[in-house]
Amino acid sequence: MTTVDVIVPDDLDRIRADKVLAVVLGIPRSASREIIDSGDATIDEVPVRPGEKVRAGTRIVAILPERAEDLTPDPEVPFEVVYEDDAVVVVDKPIGVVVHPGSGHGEGTLVNGLIARFPEIVGVGQKGRWGIVHRLDRDTSGLLVVARTLPAYEELISMMKAHEVSRGYLAVVQGVFTNTKGTIDAPIGRDPVNPTKMHLDGSGREARTHYRRLAQWTIRDAALLSVTLETGRTHQIRVHMRSIGHPIIGDGGYGRRGVVGDPGRPWLHARRLALRHPTTGRELSFIAPLPADLSDSLSDLGEPDVGIVADIDGEAL
Repeated sequence: MTTVDVIVPDDLDRIRADKVLAVVLGIPRSASREIIDSGDATIDEVPVRPGEKVRAGTRIVAILPERAEDLTPDPEVPFEVVYEDDAVVVVDKPIGVVVHPGSGHGEGTLVNGLIARFPEIVGVGQKGRWGIVHRLDRDTSGLLVVARTLPAYEELISMMKAHEVSRGYLAVVQGVFTNTKGTIDAPIGRDPVNPTKMHLDGSGREARTHYRRLAQWTIRDAALLSVTLETGRTHQIRVHMRSIGHPIIGDGGYGRRGVVGDPGRPWLHARRLALRHPTTGRELSFIAPLPADLSDSLSDLGEPDVGIVADIDGEAL
């Protein structure tokens, strides 16, 4: 990840920020828009708004994604194909696998594995992120949908922006809940002190997380939640749960490690994925079983004193 300072030149006074970044950095307009849409371009630590016109002399701080050149197909990257057809692939990503190349992760990513098995996705979407329409953190397991064709990619991106793709997670968090469900509606932006992390930011991008308590271990000070995303910001669940005093167990970045039930990574699993097929319109729905480390941590917690260890529909984990 590279951070650069851009000073708006006189000849670009009052020009849209995406065009300014494209011209000054020598990158495509689509790439500059992605930087802005990701909240990675700021003025005085405030994210640049889409379409914002900037004055000459303004200092824009931008975080650039690592340039991905020719990717090497890697058939050794582990992932399970849950579903595939001519337009889409649904995969179950294990922990430890980065979704696409970035700072410090040029090889061994899910994209490297995908292009080994589905070489036709090269050229679909963003360079180096071929086929990817949404992401999971390296140490978050679970379901992702990947586009195999450009029309499918464009439709899936539109569906994501319209919140038409349902993504359901399971999480074990610290703390005891008196309420059984809730919504966290708080914008998220890049942490100015540590740009690899996110934080609540009144001028950041809108973010909404819905949760429901499924089980609780009062003595262990832990709870199992079903979580659904209305938006998909970086680290959204992790930041939002910490903001209400219930950090995810095992999350060293936004909480504490070493508590009872810590699986050695954030206890977060993308359990359910439901969407309309981007070309046929058929409704698709998938469930990813819990990986062994999360199942073992539930066994360590024992029987809950409130609720049951099952997902939102009562299906056993």
